[in-house]
Amino acid sequence: MTLAPIEKKLGIPKYKQIINAVIEAIVEKKLNKGDKLPSISKIQKENKVSRDTVLTALNELKTRGIVQSIAGKGYYVLSEDVGTEKKVFLLFDELNSFKEDLYSNFLEGLDENTQVDIYFHHFNPAVFTKLIYENIGNYSSYVIMPANLKNTVDIIEKLPQDKVYILDQLHEDLHAYAAIYQNFEKDILSNLTNSLSKIQKYSSLVLIFNPKVQPEGMKKGFEMFCNQYQMDYDIVPTAEDRELLPGEIYIIPDDKNLIRVVKKIKEQGLVLSQNIGIISYNETLLKEIVEGGITTISTDFKAMGKRLAQMINKNEHLQIENRNQLILRNSL
Repeated sequence: MTLAPIEKKLGIPKYKQIINAVIEAIVEKKLNKGDKLPSISKIQKENKVSRDTVLTALNELKTRGIVQSIAGKGYYVLSEDVGTEKKVFLLFDELNSFKEDLYSNFLEGLDENTQVDIYFHHFNPAVFTKLIYENIGNYSSYVIMPANLKNTVDIIEKLPQDKVYILDQLHEDLHAYAAIYQNFEKDILSNLTNSLSKIQKYSSLVLIFNPKVQPEGMKKGFEMFCNQYQMDYDIVPTAEDRELLPGEIYIIPDDKNLIRVVKKIKEQGLVLSQNIGIISYNETLLKEIVEGGITTISTDFKAMGKRLAQMINKNEHLQIENRNQLILRNSL
């Protein structure tokens, strides 16, 4: 088939006219899902344009999810939904209740005609690498949550820098990228310091810290606090086999260990906020209610999602530290 010809005096860039010609062919059913587009050389010769002009048009159609390229074969219609103007690759580490808040507010804040495809790497470096490599060139924006995976810059640098947004953890080697992040070291240090008078009623602090999942900054900030105020402390990977002792405060980043500690408190006959304390991470509705309320250190995930959407809508390339607070409840 032949695409609608370019009009030189129309005042619209040539590559955009090629885009419009492909979309018009799909709308008019001259091209259907799975059909092959005319070759680059054919479009180039028929319209007397450069190869780069044709490639610019096809790459934009590709990032919008309308066409796909197959190596050695050419370009094919991938979707007949031509209304999509932006296509976002969203890579989370895992899904939980507070990240659902982030995700829903992100979707709500995006401009119309923006498609979001969500993926999960589950802290697996091989999955992280595979998902990014398989989607190079397929999206107009890439939102990536690297978690605590090492050397992610080696993978992320394969993407266009101006299309990448780092979320939640901003490693030192990723400081060239736009980001909305948490400062875990500063946040735990400042929030524990602000609640010092309550913490000093206890004899020791215990951080439940899984190095495969939790950010290193959290551990550093915790150790800084304990050393600064000369408090006894311990760092353990899980509460599963631990006997709780009166006078301990448990700082718990994940909800599975939070449930374990609450259950052990009851089994051992301890009394929350009297002879044992809990500080949990990441605010959820349930933590307002459980055991009269669980104290949390939490970033505002709803605000994170909304601000991320604004950055993508406006094509902003900023680094924003998301706000964080201590919500004091019965458990401390």
